[in-house]
Amino acid sequence: MEVATLSQQFEALIDKTRAAVVSTEFLMQLLVIGLIYLASFVIAVRLKKQFRYTHSQPESGAHSLYVLIYKLGSAIFPVLTISFLKLTTVLGEQYQFDAWLLNIALVVAVMIFLNSFINAFVSNGIIAAFMRWVGLPIVFLHLIGVLPTVIEALSSVSMTVGNVNVSAYGVTRVMFFGALLFWLGRASNTVGQDIIRNHKNLDITTKEVFAKLFEVALFCIVILLLLNIMGINLTALAVFGGAVGVGLGLGLQSIASNFISGIIILLDRSLTVGDYVELEDGSKGFVREFKMRYAVLETYDGKDILVPNEKFINSLLINWTHKDPKQRYRIDFSVAYKTDIRAMVELIKDAVAEHPQVISGEDIPFEERPDCEIDSFGDSGVNMFVEFWMEGIDDGKNRVGGDLLLIVFETLQANNIEIPFPQREVRVLNESAMTVKNTTP
Repeated sequence: MEVATLSQQFEALIDKTRAAVVSTEFLMQLLVIGLIYLASFVIAVRLKKQFRYTHSQPESGAHSLYVLIYKLGSAIFPVLTISFLKLTTVLGEQYQFDAWLLNIALVVAVMIFLNSFINAFVSNGIIAAFMRWVGLPIVFLHLIGVLPTVIEALSSVSMTVGNVNVSAYGVTRVMFFGALLFWLGRASNTVGQDIIRNHKNLDITTKEVFAKLFEVALFCIVILLLLNIMGINLTALAVFGGAVGVGLGLGLQSIASNFISGIIILLDRSLTVGDYVELEDGSKGFVREFKMRYAVLETYDGKDILVPNEKFINSLLINWTHKDPKQRYRIDFSVAYKTDIRAMVELIKDAVAEHPQVISGEDIPFEERPDCEIDSFGDSGVNMFVEFWMEGIDDGKNRVGGDLLLIVFETLQANNIEIPFPQREVRVLNESAMTVKNTTP
């Protein structure tokens, strides 16, 4: 009897489904869905053609903002479709029309759109998997109206620890929204800082200041939202204000000092990205990046030196490229005393001026042209030096000193000018006291 009853119910369900499929309401809703998709597609295509960065795919290495705009342009069609389907279902409910097929189409469209959004915008595999296997089911339960029942069931599973009530719903909510806020914070920080640093109307220092302030503000917003989701009353944070102040004065003093020092450096423009600096302890390098606590110096050896920000303020700092990238250098050499110094000086100046990185020419101020002078009179020869100006630092790819030493050496050899070596003259004061003894075996 039970098998017969189930068979009858199944046949009744099939008959009901068949009747619904061939009914006028089903065909009408199917036609409306087709028209909605067609209208959404046409409108989306026309809207994308109105903007430069939505109808053509960005080239490799394009600005991240252009890539984001292009990806958002691909979402115009599904967003329009979902909007029109929702509008149609609302109108159907007002006119007491059973729009069950439209509701199903709306749920399917939303789920497909969210899955495509995750594939396009979420690059982290763990976050993408979490959203796909946790976030999408939650949205589906919400769309079909079952989520309140699930929330009530999860809320009933709870335990009390002291004065704190911990429920399965609370833990799930914190985990889900925490992961979502973590991803949104990282993505927004990357895109926001990229936009700020690629702004052409701002100098490098201003860009770094705004990028740092944007990072701090975004971090504070994410923390406040997460605390609110956890159910912590934000007004209670005022109680911890005194404790935080004491912490900054004691344990966090160094961290706070480095953070504030970094802001001061960026605001007074004493140091900026790309400067070549030398610290009091002899460390040298290019400033490549400012962090909240330290700055990164890149040396010519390929090393990164992490320097606390307060060290730039509290100790002696030599900034080689602060105002002008031009630098003056010198190389030393010696020639024999018999050399015609005046003629040799002109030869060396002309030879050094031919180097492509040495600043020279008639249009250059006299004091910035290559100059060769006597430094001192040595034991074996005349000590000379050549001064020259160049753009940048004489190291790494701009290593000019070694080239100029070779040029000076070849110039002296080509003109038969002797480079002296140490010589000693020995005089015998009492020659009669010297005897030579010949011993024969």
